[in-house]
Amino acid sequence: MRHLHLYRCIADVARRGSVRKAAEHLHLTPSALTRKIQDFEEELGTAIFERLPQGMRLTDAGELLLRHIQNQGADFELLLTKISDLEGVRRGHVSLASAQAFVDSVLPEEIATFRLDHPKVSFSVEGRDNLLGISALVNYEADLALLIDPPPAAELYELIVKKQPLCAVVSKDHPLAASEAIRLRECCDYRVAMPSQSLAIRSHLNEALVKRQLGFDVAVESDSLEFLRNFVIRESAITFLPLSSIPRTDDRIRALPISPLDLEPLRVVLAQLKGRTLSTAARKFAEQLMSHLADLN
Repeated sequence: MRHLHLYRCIADVARRGSVRKAAEHLHLTPSALTRKIQDFEEELGTAIFERLPQGMRLTDAGELLLRHIQNQGADFELLLTKISDLEGVRRGHVSLASAQAFVDSVLPEEIATFRLDHPKVSFSVEGRDNLLGISALVNYEADLALLIDPPPAAELYELIVKKQPLCAVVSKDHPLAASEAIRLRECCDYRVAMPSQSLAIRSHLNEALVKRQLGFDVAVESDSLEFLRNFVIRESAITFLPLSSIPRTDDRIRALPISPLDLEPLRVVLAQLKGRTLSTAARKFAEQLMSHLADLN
């Protein structure tokens, strides 16, 4: 217990690669934080950081310590949850790593619904696609990850996998708005608002375009799906979004599923770190999300 605060300090320096940045975040002076780390290294009998011109980097011993810190932190959160359960109070915190597609559509509604029954549970949500989402689980920065087409990873335990189409999204006045479905070749006749390379849906699109030797007239690129939705309302352009990221109440846009002849459906995956025991709050929220994903069309 006496090392808990120090562990948080060491983990923050490792995450930021800088004593100064970590000290600012922790509301400490850099000299005080440096002294804490040096004292601990003396007690441990070995260095846990390499002091480099570009910042702080963990030594091999530091990497082992960080893993211990992450395990201890997860175990302590689980302990707090169990104590709360004994008292009949549903407290806790759930950290989520999520593909951009769900940050401003699915998750706000699901979290608000969960907190109606569990108002003492807090949440943190980080927008992270694919490898970054998996990394958040591995580094104990997230309890759950909601991802699109994540690459295979031994550390990943998939709680549920649901397929859904990628849609071409246009304004209600666009020439294609009356279509029921669409082929990728039809999109080549119009300007495109393209998801950026950092998003999983862009990789999905790129593979299909290369395979069919197609090219788009790209007007704008963005990693903000909200921006892309709003852009096509204002210009006669097409963007591409997962079905779940398209508000069904917005009558200014139309979502046209892209033919499976051109694009395989996206894999929506809710996952946790393999072998990790989730807190009661995280487990219950995972169950709620799984129920929501099971109902996706």
